[in-house]
Amino acid sequence: MKAPSKHRRAKHTLGNAPGTIKYMGNRADDSQHISVTDYKDNYADIQFFTSIEKVFQYRDSDTVSLIDIQGLNKEKEIEKLGMYFQINPLVLEDLVNTNQRPKVDEYEDYIFCVLKSIALNDSNKVITEHVAIILCRNAVLLFQEVENPVFDGLRRRILSKHGRIRYRECDYLYFALIDAIIDQYFVVLDEITDRIEYLEEQLYSHPSPRLVNEIQNLRKEIIDLRKNILPVREISARLVNTEHKLIGDDTKLFLGDVHDHSVQIHETLEVIREMSMSLMEMYMSTVTIKMNEIMKVLTIMTSIFIPLTFITGIYGMNFHQIPGLQSPYGFYIVSGVMFLILILLLIFFKAKRWI
Repeated sequence: MKAPSKHRRAKHTLGNAPGTIKYMGNRADDSQHISVTDYKDNYADIQFFTSIEKVFQYRDSDTVSLIDIQGLNKEKEIEKLGMYFQINPLVLEDLVNTNQRPKVDEYEDYIFCVLKSIALNDSNKVITEHVAIILCRNAVLLFQEVENPVFDGLRRRILSKHGRIRYRECDYLYFALIDAIIDQYFVVLDEITDRIEYLEEQLYSHPSPRLVNEIQNLRKEIIDLRKNILPVREISARLVNTEHKLIGDDTKLFLGDVHDHSVQIHETLEVIREMSMSLMEMYMSTVTIKMNEIMKVLTIMTSIFIPLTFITGIYGMNFHQIPGLQSPYGFYIVSGVMFLILILLLIFFKAKRWI
């Protein structure tokens, strides 16, 4: 079934009061998967639940808890969670709005962040998933549309006996989640760069209308990437400079590294954008060059046969006074002259380096 357009989904929020929780995604699956990765120093455990009420116990625990909620279409369940953790309804509204621009908002008891997780599918096409993260005092709430493998490495580090993350507070977990998403951007951008280089090679060797479609699709993907990635630099800068009580100075050092990565990603995106814009110009230039080569060959052939055609035209006229017409050697003489003209023209074109 065809997914509804963004404009059609946007109409669903018209007339609703601010803070109305209305899922804006395309995921039709009604299931919701809840897991809690709980840890502290030498302790680490992961639990799976089917009810949202089961995670309420982790709000005031003395451990660090990663509460992962996969599936944003359970609006009533998310509303229950928001009420228990005292999350502003406006935050919950942005949390389930998959069209929400990446951003970070600071509140007295928590920090809310929206990011876009970007990856490649089996066909090397860019897919974007909506991710929302809320940093609380003893827990980090992670909201995803579907299960995202980008966080698998982080979970392994938590469950590992030698994981450094166990000995840090919630703000470090918050950083680690953001860092995992941003690190994935580099993988995607490297793949996009490889695709651009491949298209450049194809444009030089075998330009075809098929490449035009690929270039247009690539440019659309890059536009979406810019829309979803560029705000990350602003988010990281704000987190580095924040004075919020939930983020310690030690974690700000790590967030500074995230900011450096976001700046690098921004610069890479600009380079990719310029490269993608030049692809179409390169295609037009390559086609024009090849067309000029064809026209040059045709022009040379025409230039060679014009004098030969002139001679044959004269001797094709039905007159008796044409020189050599009555001579038994006339045909051979005229043929020799035509062949000589052909050779002289070829020598002339070669001397001019036209062929």
